[in-house]
Amino acid sequence: MSPTTDTQSPDVQLPEPASQPDAEGGRPRQKAVTIGMVCKALHQEFPDISISKIRYLEDQKLLSPRRTQGGYRLYTQSDIQRLRTILRLQRDEFLPLRVIRQELAGGRSERPLDTPSDTRTLRRAASVTVRDPGSLYSLEDVVEETGADPKLVRELVEFGVIKGETRAGVRYFDETEREIIRAVSELARYGVGGRNLRVFRTSADREAQLLQSILAPALRSRNPERRKEAIEALENLASVTTHLKHLLLIRDLRKIAT
Repeated sequence: MSPTTDTQSPDVQLPEPASQPDAEGGRPRQKAVTIGMVCKALHQEFPDISISKIRYLEDQKLLSPRRTQGGYRLYTQSDIQRLRTILRLQRDEFLPLRVIRQELAGGRSERPLDTPSDTRTLRRAASVTVRDPGSLYSLEDVVEETGADPKLVRELVEFGVIKGETRAGVRYFDETEREIIRAVSELARYGVGGRNLRVFRTSADREAQLLQSILAPALRSRNPERRKEAIEALENLASVTTHLKHLLLIRDLRKIAT
């Protein structure tokens, strides 16, 4: 994740009127804005932000804006910061909502995201979970949530980028594959198709084989505690290698840009 993005993102400027006192405690209530104003304020950093996407995150219990007596959503500065954190975790780390919910529960939105040291010290293991694939989604569900073209999804299956799981003649995808589809949809806007992604598939296979060779004895252990430690180490190594790939890519892109 590029630290400069977070460093330069100012808080959304909330309009007047001034804060109103809280009826219960007499403390000033944070100024709030409508969902439309939130969309407009975050659009520069997140061009794909939309009212429907924010409402979807609310439906998933990731956001809880207060409402007026007329039912209108009002977002405080804290709500907006939480939303920004969710969107960054989706965009920069491709985390599924289940993992993002865990990160937020652990106080992720309260932590500073703006310095290189934070990138190194944040626990990244949660971003690469290998123990639970999460929920399963049909093709229709995936297309609705990611906006991907169904033809693109079938192409990814054809070229082995994703596999899915067939049940009663219907193919389902787990949360990780859903986020792969979301990411590829972004690449598709630049003309990148399934056949172009073989290099990523091959690279991922080789990395998985390397990590497996490092931890194979412990992963095969019959000792539950040792196996648990090995899985945690595997997640951590996966996260570290992901960060390393990102750094190597940034280095090479800088050469291209100069």
